[in-house]
Amino acid sequence: MKSIALCLCLAAMTGMAYGQSAETLQIRAVREKNEYRWIQEYIPFLSIPNIASDSIQINKNAAYIFQMMKNRGIEHVQYLTADSKGTPPVVYGEVNIAGADSTLIFYAHYDGQPVDSTQWSKILSPFSPKLLNGSLENQASLIPFPDATGKYDPEWRIYARSASDDKAGIMAILAAYEAVKQAGYSFHYNLRFFFEGEEEAGSTHLYQIFQKYTNLLKSDLWVICDGPVHQSSKKMIAFGVRGDAHVEVTVYGPSRPLHSGHYGNWAPNPSLMLAKLLASMKDEKGRVTIPGFYNNITPLTPEEKKAIAETPSVDSQMKNELKFSNEEMTGLGLTESLMLPSLNINGMQGGNIGKQASNVIPTSASAVLDLRMVMGNEYTVQQQKVLNFIRKQGYHITQQEPTDAERKEFPKIAKVKLSEGYNAQRTSMSLPFAKKLIAAVKSTSREQLVLLPSMGGSVPLFVFEKYLNAHTLMVPIANHDNNQHAENENIRLQNLWNGIETLAAIMMMK
Repeated sequence: MKSIALCLCLAAMTGMAYGQSAETLQIRAVREKNEYRWIQEYIPFLSIPNIASDSIQINKNAAYIFQMMKNRGIEHVQYLTADSKGTPPVVYGEVNIAGADSTLIFYAHYDGQPVDSTQWSKILSPFSPKLLNGSLENQASLIPFPDATGKYDPEWRIYARSASDDKAGIMAILAAYEAVKQAGYSFHYNLRFFFEGEEEAGSTHLYQIFQKYTNLLKSDLWVICDGPVHQSSKKMIAFGVRGDAHVEVTVYGPSRPLHSGHYGNWAPNPSLMLAKLLASMKDEKGRVTIPGFYNNITPLTPEEKKAIAETPSVDSQMKNELKFSNEEMTGLGLTESLMLPSLNINGMQGGNIGKQASNVIPTSASAVLDLRMVMGNEYTVQQQKVLNFIRKQGYHITQQEPTDAERKEFPKIAKVKLSEGYNAQRTSMSLPFAKKLIAAVKSTSREQLVLLPSMGGSVPLFVFEKYLNAHTLMVPIANHDNNQHAENENIRLQNLWNGIETLAAIMMMK
């Protein structure tokens, strides 16, 4: 008995010497004991399709989370619904601590991006979770999930839609809560759990839920568990996110498809027109040429500039990993580029390619532009700048399919659709609760903690601030190469385990 106690004591001392607390080591021991059961719980969760527009399947996801929370003894588990009928419910629960006068709310979302299963590897299926002994890009192989007597290698990965974005967040939050309880540690704040089902569809009804349940959702801090950790694999806290909105552009040529031999050189080709229009939106150095695109940017504070300067550079690593040589914005590093608004082409379509290619001048060509906003940008203003730019290139703008009369009158026609969107949000790095959270996360890691003023991605945190006057911090856990929003999405198990430790430390912070 004395030798066992001595070993535990030495292990705790070693962990603390490298920046890991005794509590973290105990949470790790609890995780090791429960990882088989938790993975067995995770597999059927990942097997439920979760596109926000599929109300039958999305409600199955909500019901599964509801039961996961009830199984852990979380109180007042309920659905929070928007005023609009048929929208995905928020799954909500509480843990109230006697004497606590502050509240933390943990957020993740259970809906996922649309899926084209034909783009996934032949050995994978989006809603049939598979275990691989590493990364598919490194020629990993399928292996069976271990039985109760087996062990999970932390470098193994689970492949499925939302395995990382963002069912991993839900799994890690609930496992962390259970681990703290099993370890016998105390909570010092009231805890709330808020799992949304419409984030990938733009959270278009989230403001209704916030207005309807304002009193229920009062808090001192929202902990947003979404997105990947830093590319250096170090744990990260992000103090903000960029805003997001889209512009869909369709340009028109002849009213029917034409033989490219008989009519090429004469009939306008909308694919070429669109290519020229899009190319005119950026210069050779990657900067957006749309007038005023970089106006109204809130300057970074000295503390935020310091955090960026201390962020490890991963430019060479990522260029090597992603197999390209030059960055789009010449001379600008990855971290710095994320602090600027951006214009990206998400997709283009005009005619057919590959086996479906034919000698045809198509009738139209379309593209979807993704706009990312930083603090100070108003998304509707950014969209309008794009609209004005298209008009200045000689295009007649319409919101519907052009009429025959319009086709005859205007040589260049563009149908433009503007999406709903949201603005960027940023929490002050000097917020007292932020300091506590930083200390809590540092207690779990031997390595430098990455602090970013803003992530490159977008979550509608602007809505949290606008309707709840809430403070938010992003605590991502997924591996940076998780393929979120794309085919072959995955979660590296060590990232899931690290996430559990991180979230447990936040739940226990004083």
